[in-house]
Formats: sequence, C-alpha cells, structure tokens
Amino acid sequence: MQIIPVQTAADAALFIKVAVILYKKDSNWLRPLDNDINDIFDEKKNKAFRFGKLQRWLLKDNEGKLTGRIAAFVNKKYSNKGDDIPVGGIGFFECINDQQAADLLLDTAKEWLLQNDMQAMDGPINFGERDRWWGLVTKGFKEPLYCMNYNPAYYVTLFETYGFKRFFDQVCFDMEPKAPLQKKIWDRHEAIAKNKDFTARHINKNELEKYAADFAEVYNKAWAGHGGLKQMPKEQALILFKKMKPVMDEKIIWFAYHKTTAVAIFINLPDLNQWFKHLHGKFGLLQKLKFLWLKKFKPNKKFTGIVFGVVPEWQGKGVDAFIVAEAAKVIQSPQVSYSEYEMQWIGDFNPKMLNIADSLGEVKRSRQLTTYRFLFDRNKAFKRHPILG
Repeated sequence: MQIIPVQTAADAALFIKVAVILYKKDSNWLRPLDNDINDIFDEKKNKAFRFGKLQRWLLKDNEGKLTGRIAAFVNKKYSNKGDDIPVGGIGFFECINDQQAADLLLDTAKEWLLQNDMQAMDGPINFGERDRWWGLVTKGFKEPLYCMNYNPAYYVTLFETYGFKRFFDQVCFDMEPKAPLQKKIWDRHEAIAKNKDFTARHINKNELEKYAADFAEVYNKAWAGHGGLKQMPKEQALILFKKMKPVMDEKIIWFAYHKTTAVAIFINLPDLNQWFKHLHGKFGLLQKLKFLWLKKFKPNKKFTGIVFGVVPEWQGKGVDAFIVAEAAKVIQSPQVSYSEYEMQWIGDFNPKMLNIADSLGEVKRSRQLTTYRFLFDRNKAFKRHPILG
C-alpha cells in the first residue's frame, strides 16, 4: 500500500474520485457536488484557514488502485466543553473494508497531528462549521441529506477497532409532516396562544434583513458559547440568508415573537439532495440549467430541519409547541405538498433539545451519526462530551 499526500490539482481530483469508486454500487450513496467538497480545501473560500491548516492523503493498493482517502486538520477555534487538551480533527475518510488500510490512513493523520502539537483527534468532522460533514453514520444507513456524511456500516468497525471511542452521538428525527400533531402539542400551543403578546409567522423573502437580525438574536442567546460556537453578527446572518434565498420556501421557515422580540426559530429548507442527486457531482452551466428545470418541474417532496431553538428564558414554557403548531397550520394545508421531513442532528449532550424533538408528535429517531475521539495518550482517562446544563 502507498500513502500519497495531495499536492496537485490532479491529486485533488483523485481525492474526489475515491468516493465515486468506492460507492459506485451503493444505492444509498448520493454523490455530493464536487464544489461542496473542494471548497473545504480552498483557502480563499474556507475561513477556517484563518485559524488552522490541513493536509490530505490518498491511499493506493499494491496495484495502484485507489482504496482510500483522509484529511487531517488543526483549528485554533475548535473546542468542546470540558476539553483540557488540544484536539485536532480528521475527516473526509473513505476506505475499503480492510482494517490494515484504515489503520494506515488513520496512523498517517495521527502522526501529522502529533507533529502539530495535538494530543487527540476527533472524527470524522469538518474543517469548518458543524452543520456539514460531521460524524460517522452508526445507525440509519440510508440516503444522506444535503452536506451530510454517508458511510457503509463497516466503517464503525474500522473506527472502533482502531481505538476511537464515542465522544457524542448525533440524533436525527423523521416526522410525517401531514400527520396530526399530538393533543399535548395543541394544548401547550393554546396556553401560549391565549397571550396576545405571542405571535408566529413564516419568513418573507422581501424582508431578509429583518429576519436575519431576528435569527442572529435567537442564535446568540440559544447557542453562542456552546461547543466553541461564537456570537453571530446580524451582518453574517444576512449573508447566510442571502445564500439560502434561491432555495428558500417561505412557508417552512418560521419565527416566534414575544411582543417584538424574536424568541424562537424553526428553520427548514427543501432537501437539496433530492435535486442534486441528478447532477452527478457537477454544477456547471448545464447542471445549473438542469437544476432550475428540476426545481420547477420536479417538486421536492422532502424538507429538512436545519435549526430549531428557543431562547433560554422561554424554554420549557410551551413556546416550542407554539411555533411548531403555528407552522403546522400552513405546512399541513393542501397548498404545501411535502410528504417527508427529517430534522438535522441534535447532540446527545443536549437532552433538553432531544426531549423537545421527542415530544413534537409522530416522530422517530431516523438515523444516528457519531463523533468519535481518539486520545494519543492511551493511558489518559477518556471522557465523553459533558451534558449541557
């Protein structure tokens, strides 16, 4: 076997090709857009390079055939609650079902991280935001959502045999969007709805600046400070909303307010993979035209939950049920045709949000991804991600 560092544009193309080769007979795999992967490794497009660096490798067998790939990275901004050592990351791991091959890839990444003063590695994770390419699928091996990792079941054995341990599990939820909500949801909704200070409404794309500011307000109260997440300026939120605008469906993006202050958000988008799976990884001019055609003539039946949150002072008081029920009035109307819904992951270190998701009605846990950790000091006591209070 031969490990080859990615150094040229040709190497980078092979890095993409590895997954195509390994998954060509796997009906559950949906090829990501090449640009979505390549942009992670582009210093001009990925702001994580301001705080870190990375290296990629290819693996070939003795006959010169591509059999695996991996990336390793360090990021000064990467941290988790309770960390007392510097932790690097590995990701974009693909490998044949061979422990020796997997060990060589992981050993190579570990040695690079050791040379960069790391004492542990988490993986598979992203070199950047946690809403993309994060975690190993450990339950629910089915079509991935947009920018979600996918892997066959044997990867779990490859990681755990190497010595990785579960740092935290990431739980996704399926929900039948047209199924009636449970009575307890409506009861909790009515308790809030009686107070005329509370309102809920879906986004208006003509007022993105206002809603971006409201999003930033809820986000900063509910998440900033957890898991290394920092405050989001409203300007950054507006950039995010403008990027989402071409694929936004106004009827599935919701905000709840107490008087004029945003107190909850329920952000959903059509699952782009339902369109992108027809583009075979490319997004040039022809593919963009095809995407527009698909978007117009092939209605997307699946939407996905991106962010759901309530500011701390209103958690546990029914605001979660209020915003979900108000959204259901519109989403369950005949004018909205979605028949599938899956919420993006919630970490098992966040039991409050898991309880909210479990209580929403006819939901089931659809898949589980896992963020693993490997301590370089094998005598050091392993600790899972602490529970958020």
